[in-house]
Amino acid sequence: MTASRTRLLVVDDEPQIHRFLAPALAAAGYDTIKAETGEEALRLAAIRQPALILLDLGLPDIDGQLMISRLRAFIQAPILVVSARGQEEEKVAALDAGADDYVEKPFALAELLARIRVALRRAASGDRAPATELNVGSLCINIDRRFAKIGGGEPLHLTPREWSLLVCLAQARGRVLTQQQLLTAVWGPAHSDEAQYLRVYVGHLRQKFGRAAGLLKTEPGVGYRLSE
Repeated sequence: MTASRTRLLVVDDEPQIHRFLAPALAAAGYDTIKAETGEEALRLAAIRQPALILLDLGLPDIDGQLMISRLRAFIQAPILVVSARGQEEEKVAALDAGADDYVEKPFALAELLARIRVALRRAASGDRAPATELNVGSLCINIDRRFAKIGGGEPLHLTPREWSLLVCLAQARGRVLTQQQLLTAVWGPAHSDEAQYLRVYVGHLRQKFGRAAGLLKTEPGVGYRLSE
C-alpha cells in the first residue's frame, strides 16, 4: 500500500489537533478520517478499515484504555496513542492493552510521522513468513545462522540470554516493548517484575554495539525499542 492510498483514523476530541494534523498528514501522503468521540471512532474503524489509528486517551465518552481493548476486538491495524497523559503507568497500560506505540503531547511532527512509518512497515510485514534476516540501521541479525554484526564487522559475541533479548527486540520492528513483555519473553513469567535483569542485559548489548549503541533506545519507565 502506498502512502498516498493509506488511510489513517485520527481520534481526538480537540478540534485544534484535527486542524493541525489533517494538512500535515495530507502533505505526508496520507488520507485521514476524524473522530471526536469513542463511539464515532469505533463506528468509523469498523466501516472504513483504516490502516492505522492515532488515538487520544482523554475522550469524552469512553476511557482510552477501554477504547484500545474494544478496537482490538475487531481490528488489527496499528494503534498509536497520542496523549497528554504522560505517566509511566498510563503508557505501560496502553501498550499492554494492545497499543503499538505511544507519543506524548505536545509532540514533534517529524517524530510522529516517523512512528507512523515504522508502525505501517511493521504491519505490512506481519502477513509474511517470519524474516530470517533483520536489519536495523547498521545492525544485521541472521536468525537462522544465529549471528549479529554491526556493518561489515565481525559477528558479535552474545550470550544466549543476550541473543534472545536482541531477537525479541528486532522482531518487534521498531515497536516499543514493555519491561514486563521482555522479561516474560526472555526470562519467563516468574521474572516479570525483575527489571534489574533487563537493565543489566540492555547495558551489555549497548556495550557490544559500540558506536551503534544508539539503536537500542530506552522509553523511560516503559521499556525498550530497537530502532534507527
